[in-house]
This record gives sequence, C-alpha cells and structure tokens, in this order.
Amino acid sequence: MTDNSKDRLHDVFFYGLYMDPEILRQKGVDPRNPRVAYANNYKLKIGNKATLLRAVGERAHGIVYSLTHSEIDSLYRGSGLHEYSPEALSIKAGDESFPALCCNLIEPPAESESNAEYAGRLKAVMSKLGVPGKMD
Repeated sequence: MTDNSKDRLHDVFFYGLYMDPEILRQKGVDPRNPRVAYANNYKLKIGNKATLLRAVGERAHGIVYSLTHSEIDSLYRGSGLHEYSPEALSIKAGDESFPALCCNLIEPPAESESNAEYAGRLKAVMSKLGVPGKMD
C-alpha cells in the first residue's frame, strides 16, 4: 500500500547551508537518512545565495535527507526563500542512483554577485560533514 499521508518522506538534495543538520533542527526539521551525494552535470554557484547551474561534465556535491512536505515548505516558503523552486534531479549516493527534490533558484545569480561570508560558512559545513566539491 502506498503512503499518501502528510508524513510521507521525500528525498531532498541540499547543496547549501541546509546541508547542516543543526541548522535544519533549529528550523524545526528532522533530517532523516543522511547521505553524501552528488548531481552530475551541475555546478554550485554562490551569488548572494547558493544555487545549482547546469554544467555538462561538472558535479555538484551535497547531502540528501528524507523530509516531509511540511518540512520542505517550512524551509523555503516559511523562511523567506520563496525564490527557490522545487525540481527533480537524478542524484547519486554511493552506488545508488535515485530521484530527489532539489530547491533551486530559477534566475541564476549575476556574474558580479558574491557573498564571501556565505561561501566561508558553506566551506566549513562541507568540511564538517565530509562533503567534497568546489563552488564558483
């Protein structure tokens, strides 16, 4: 039987500060089933905020957590991050490939945008969690 309840879990790929389970818990979200993962043919771009850009041959690293719809909504709609829209990506974690939701900016950052403070915090989170990768 399929679970169509509001408590149904969905895999969500995070590539920014929401990779940090402590930040998620502070926002009332229970990050379940953590997996270091990546999306092929994307790269991480830091403007004023983080986003993924399509880039053939690149690899964007992050973490997948299993969350409910209400948890996903609280992170993006409830936190003023309404410019992010959900999309499905093919994610790879270890030997497993699977679809996951990913919230991404529709409008990419301008080339001139940067946020050194965010980039520094993100590098620290990636190091703490053992997430490889680079950012533009």
